[in-house]
Amino acid sequence: MSISPHVQGSKEFDPLAFLSKAAAGRTIQRYRKNQKIFSQGDVADAVFFIRSGKVKITVLSEHGKEAVIGFLTERQFFGEGCLDGSKLRGATSHAMEECVITSITRTAMLAALAKEPKFSTFFLTYLLARNSRIEDDLIDQLFNSSERRLARLLLLLANFGKEGGPMPIPVTLSQETLAETIGTTRSRVSFFMNKFRKKGFINYNGKIEVRRSLLDAVLRDKPQIREDE
Repeated sequence: MSISPHVQGSKEFDPLAFLSKAAAGRTIQRYRKNQKIFSQGDVADAVFFIRSGKVKITVLSEHGKEAVIGFLTERQFFGEGCLDGSKLRGATSHAMEECVITSITRTAMLAALAKEPKFSTFFLTYLLARNSRIEDDLIDQLFNSSERRLARLLLLLANFGKEGGPMPIPVTLSQETLAETIGTTRSRVSFFMNKFRKKGFINYNGKIEVRRSLLDAVLRDKPQIREDE
């Protein structure tokens, strides 16, 4: 099998440029809001890279109960389980808004990782960051109140910690989805959202605008973001 010129060893190799161009083994597709990308149980034969937009990952139990297990945003991979021998998808992915996503076949992904050290480093950096995020999520679930978990989720969705200031979350997340993600009830989420709004931490009119003050409250562990007993 021939390897695309973009996968040949080169000091000029740019991982983002590689992931932004369609070629043998790579396709670029636009997804509309709520469109399914792949379903739990589908054949796992490709890795996906989000060029723009946000993606929701869910799992369905054998009893038919759905759970949200994560939200992904631009410059993140998903579906990489196929590289480790997974034959079927263990979860379902949906576009939360209009997305542009690069799909890379398992064969093309393995070739790029083998031939391009810069791409391997780029991918490894992502995996390490994701692993750290999973550990933080576990600690969050084990030790933090549901109010603090909601605050952290809103900050993550609003991309705080990245370049730029406060920005609206460009999607409308239902309170049911927020509740499922942090492991509490819709009524508690509604209570906390109203509390955050009254405190001036967020604006909440159709879409959520997260303000810097919410981040300050979380970092300083202020009492107002702790769950009332």
